[in-house]
Amino acid sequence: MKLRLNKTVAAVASSALLLMAVPAVGIASTSGAAPKPKPTYVIGYEGPLSGGNLQLGLNMVFAVELAINQANASGKNPFKLQLAKYDDQGDPTISPTEAQSAVANRKLIAIVGPAFSGATAAAEPYYAKAHVATVSPSATRVTLATSGWGNFFRVVADDGVQGPADADYLVKTKSYKSVYVVSDGSSYGTGLATAFAAQATTDGAKVTQATVPGTAQCTDGTASATEYSAAATQAVASGAKAMFYGGYYCDLGLFLGALGSAGWTGAIMSGDGSDSSALIAGTTPASAASGVLLSCACAVSQNSSFNKAFQNLANFSSANATYAPEAYDATNAIIAAMKKLKKITRAGLVAELHKNVYKGLTKTIKFQRNGNIAGAAIYVNQVTNGKVVQLGLE
Repeated sequence: MKLRLNKTVAAVASSALLLMAVPAVGIASTSGAAPKPKPTYVIGYEGPLSGGNLQLGLNMVFAVELAINQANASGKNPFKLQLAKYDDQGDPTISPTEAQSAVANRKLIAIVGPAFSGATAAAEPYYAKAHVATVSPSATRVTLATSGWGNFFRVVADDGVQGPADADYLVKTKSYKSVYVVSDGSSYGTGLATAFAAQATTDGAKVTQATVPGTAQCTDGTASATEYSAAATQAVASGAKAMFYGGYYCDLGLFLGALGSAGWTGAIMSGDGSDSSALIAGTTPASAASGVLLSCACAVSQNSSFNKAFQNLANFSSANATYAPEAYDATNAIIAAMKKLKKITRAGLVAELHKNVYKGLTKTIKFQRNGNIAGAAIYVNQVTNGKVVQLGLE
């Protein structure tokens, strides 16, 4: 009995020691616990990710993805980021649905885009109501900054700057005194063509205006140059020595083919909506695009680190990726503003973007009260030997 009692006591004592050891292990585990997970926020991109203007969207969305990937890889931010894609095809009838889907995502903190002016105008009421900051790399319609949306920002000059600069270049610098001005009928194309025509007239040129509506068939890839034959014939009959086209590359490519067949021999210039290597790919024959001048409030990246990283991610060069550097800057401006906030909220980010200054790849990103970029430059490019080559500032 005595031996059995001692064994029992020993067992109890051992158990007690084990029980005492458990809290000790717990304390050690707590002191070396993994850090609290960082909160995750979503930055969305809204623009054309299908349809005839797909390439412009790809240029931008890969740049947004690159900026997000680099921010996460740095490990320096008190948050993680995810990318969400919203495909509006550049269509103002689709963008409201995409905007509503975006704002319904509770983790979404901001949108890079929308990309196209018409789509932006249609989507902004939903973003504004939800206090979601939208930073467009490319929407240039003048009235987007005067519609009362305090959440709207853009990192490029608007058509009120670009259109007149294009007119001065074609009429004053290139000395064309008669210009046929064409709009594709979109809000962007109409605004740019109108601003161009007004300045060209002021510069002393004879201006003839026409509208060649863009088509749904162009967007979905089923249109052909024959649809532009009559418009091309009218352009030739005008006797103008130069043409300015306000619209997007999808339609312009088809129009160029028709112009070539109709015998047009004058100069042709278009704005940023056509400034893409996809213009050449969408022109039949491709030689009909040769010599076309293309303006843009966007720069070709000279940053080798960005160019290499973009190439590796997108599998195509940034050299002709219109608005890729601007989309990269827009994303990083959002991230920089987020880092300034003690508490990250949609409304708080909007307020911070209004006052924050970010030195970007293309320019210093500083916004005016209406969301317009403070200071901008317009570049002129030309289709040369099957490539879009930057000539310099207008």
